[in-house]
This record gives sequence, C-alpha cells and structure tokens, in this order.
Amino acid sequence: MEKKVFFTLSRIKLFSEIPMPDLERFIIRSHAVIKNYEKGGMVFRHGDVINKIGIVLSGCLVIESGDFFGNKTILNRIPSGEIFGEAYAICGEPLMINVSAMEKSAVMFLPVKHIFSGKENNEIRSEIIRKLIIMSSRKNLELSKRILHTSPKTIRGKLVSYLSEQAKLYGLSFSIPFNRQQLADYLNADRSAMCAELSKMGKEGLITYRKNEFTINTRNYIAGYR
Repeated sequence: MEKKVFFTLSRIKLFSEIPMPDLERFIIRSHAVIKNYEKGGMVFRHGDVINKIGIVLSGCLVIESGDFFGNKTILNRIPSGEIFGEAYAICGEPLMINVSAMEKSAVMFLPVKHIFSGKENNEIRSEIIRKLIIMSSRKNLELSKRILHTSPKTIRGKLVSYLSEQAKLYGLSFSIPFNRQQLADYLNADRSAMCAELSKMGKEGLITYRKNEFTINTRNYIAGYR
C-alpha cells in the first residue's frame, strides 16, 4: 500500500491521533483493500450483508433508499474522510439502503473484526473504537436532522427548515451539497413542485439563489415561513 494512503488515513478523524508507524501496522495487518468507483458506481446494494467498514479516501458517496417502483430518497452524503456502513458491519444485518458514488471516488474497506479483536495493543484499538462510536453518533444526529426537515407538511416548510439550518451553520449566504433532484429526494418532495416553490420564494424576496448557491434575505424570510 502506498505511503500517500497512510498519509490520507492519518488525516481522517478515525485515525487522527494514532502515530503513523502504529497506523501503518494496524492497516497492513487488517488486510484492508481499496476500490475505485466511477460516478454512479454502486458501492453497496440493498440486501447486502457486509463485514467491512467503508472509509472514503477521495470523492463523495451518497446513501439512498428506494422502493419497489424505483422511487429514491437521499438519506445522506458521505464526503472524503468519513466512514460508512459501520452499523451494518457490526450487527451483520442486511443493508436497507444503497450506497453509490456521486463522483469518482476511492474507498478503503476495513474488516470490522480487526477493530474489535486485532493483535494491536489495546490502547490503539480502544482509541479507534472510541472514535468510531463518536462518528456513528454524529451520523445518527444527521439522520435526525433530516427527519426534522421532512416532517413539515408543506414543501415550503421543508425548504425553510433545511435552508434555515444551513444559514445557522454557514451564515446567510451558503452553498448546499445537492443539485435540485438530490435536494428534492433529500426533502422527500416532488422536484417540479419544489422548484416551483423555490421560484415563489425568490419572487417574494425571501431568498436569492443560483444553482446551489443561496442567500437568505432576513427582512422577508420570517414572514414567508408559512
């Protein structure tokens, strides 16, 4: 495995406080593998049973759920440096979601059994397990946020909930990580109806936007909440 891979791993939250020699030894002994995916490539499919944790080395993945009729809902994005699939790998339950590449991506797969029963000293494994719990907990919080954004009954309510959170995090002008279809899927809304509502909000002076760049106009925004 190339040295640059270990350098990339050392900058990932899961391994950030582990000395490089220990990290290299841990990864080599784990028999981790790296796979490359083109845009749209499937990483995991609904129904798969996995025993490896995924680590995004570069690129970005998307987690989606789908129904029998082919309708998709975006649940989350997985940017470079993040982990995924840990809950399924630990529990051994079949996946209820699909994971695919939003863009050209490289993913490392780390056998979960090596984290919990490897030969490394207990301090290293304990630190990795601690980080794993924290990262998994934060992801659960993100899923909880999505539930909050999709709970309003109107499309405007969904948009206001999501855009308000982005404004709180990044200021009144911000970029969102979704195109229109992805945003509609994330908010569990019809794309055409959502775009029409965005247009209305723009004409009412609540927001200005171009592609994925948004600005909240505070004077009018509160009044247009409903």
